[in-house]
Amino acid sequence: MLFRDVVIRGQKGYFWGWKSMTPNLKDLKDLWANLKYFLYLGPRPELDRWAYWEKFDYLAVFWGVGMIGVSGLMLWYPDFFTRFLPGWALNAAYIIHSDEALLATGFIFLFHFFHTHLRPESFPMDPVIFTGSMPLHRFKEERPFEYQRMVEAGTLEQHFVPPPSRAQIQVAHVFGFAAVAIGVWLAVLIFKAVASGALHLF
Repeated sequence: MLFRDVVIRGQKGYFWGWKSMTPNLKDLKDLWANLKYFLYLGPRPELDRWAYWEKFDYLAVFWGVGMIGVSGLMLWYPDFFTRFLPGWALNAAYIIHSDEALLATGFIFLFHFFHTHLRPESFPMDPVIFTGSMPLHRFKEERPFEYQRMVEAGTLEQHFVPPPSRAQIQVAHVFGFAAVAIGVWLAVLIFKAVASGALHLF
């Protein structure tokens, strides 16, 4: 889709501007402002379409996929790769593969979950991921720049949808909490395995 829009259709704004996932100076300012907000030293930053942590989430996947993918292939086909790589490369691949998996899991629970579900306005779970919509007052408060842009362009009402039913919210909460419970349990097992492996080194 990116190739089609940029190369074939010649659309602009994918690599810079308000609808781009490319980090920019405003993201650094928002990060600094958010740190001050956490310490009660300033107001909450006014965000645009993408927050700095959402861009980080998006771009971190590319690094993780490459690292865990290449190291996984090396471990899957050791005979092939040791034809032109030294044996210690498999040890390095094992460390990279396991540490990247641990890093991804830890990042999701310590960073992504905090910004998504553990904030006071969305605790204990943000149902947006399941319903695909959010209340207008929350959108206006969390993304004031995008809200103002839609108002000025006269496109805000095009995005209005009926609120999710009570049954939809209940299903979202049941599925969401079940997924969180499974994820927490898997994270506990991963950390336990890493800790037991580390103990064997001493």
